[in-house]
Amino acid sequence: MNILSLSNSLKRLTTRLLMPVALVAASLAAQAAPPLKIGYSDWPGWVAWQLAIEKGWLKEAGVDAKFEWFDYSASLDAFAAGKLDAVTMTNGDALVTGAGGGKSVMLMLTDYSNGNDMIVAKPGIKSIKDLKGKKVAVEFGLVEHLLLLNGLKKAGLKESDVILVNAKTNEMPQVFASPDIAAIGAWQPISGEALKAVPGSRPIYTSADEPGLIYDVLAVSPASAKARKADWAKMLKVWDKVVAYIRDPATQADAVKIMAARSGVSPADYLPLLKGTHFLSIEDGRKIYVKGEGFGSLYGSTRFVNDFNVANKVYAAPEKIEAYLDPSFTQAK
Repeated sequence: MNILSLSNSLKRLTTRLLMPVALVAASLAAQAAPPLKIGYSDWPGWVAWQLAIEKGWLKEAGVDAKFEWFDYSASLDAFAAGKLDAVTMTNGDALVTGAGGGKSVMLMLTDYSNGNDMIVAKPGIKSIKDLKGKKVAVEFGLVEHLLLLNGLKKAGLKESDVILVNAKTNEMPQVFASPDIAAIGAWQPISGEALKAVPGSRPIYTSADEPGLIYDVLAVSPASAKARKADWAKMLKVWDKVVAYIRDPATQADAVKIMAARSGVSPADYLPLLKGTHFLSIEDGRKIYVKGEGFGSLYGSTRFVNDFNVANKVYAAPEKIEAYLDPSFTQAK
């Protein structure tokens, strides 16, 4: 065997010896960093992530993430069961889910509801006060329950002044059609479907009546937030790209087309939903993710919801809201 042949043989041998090592290293790397699992559902501020999915922006940012589509309450159950690294939900529902064992930290705000969350009533009912003594369907413990209680309080009524009926949010159009139900609580596009189900019905109280009551967030398990900090930081940059694409008149139509397809409605029906959703860039979120009182602060809003939930026995004792709030990702420059 000449020197060249010997050299080639040694190279092949070395390659074969190193291959198992490389495969083991690759396998360990895959085990160390599986795709981030994120649950999302039918709300414009969360459906917006569909743009990042279909445009390939996650991959461009170097994020290996798998978004899983759910009915809203099912996504919270999956997160609480440890099947997801993160879930899109409201700040109030983060507390409700956490009280049930599914603790999370709110890494970023996606939007606040500005009219898309609604209490929808049948013809003849003109205000929250007209609901006294009537049946109202909401999903107990979730955001529309909070919206209803807030509306009742502002109208001088108590929860006991109405007859509450527990129902899944995604079933509200069918529930609303029942003759004994006077009103329901739901968010767009489900609230829009309920309005169509009962001709002459109308919203009598919405999130636009209390801006900042309902903030929508990306909530992450504390363990994932700590272990995958760099990946979650990249996700925030992707979100800025999503918001810019929705806001830009040149690309908004394409954004609406993608979002409408995910929700199963026409772009024409979906476009108005953008007005009831105040999308927040990361810079917008910085101004809200600061300690303060009132609904202009995520802290103030979450504190209000916490007190409200305890007073209305959604859960028994106050949650420690500081444990749910981590502004470091949003405030990072």
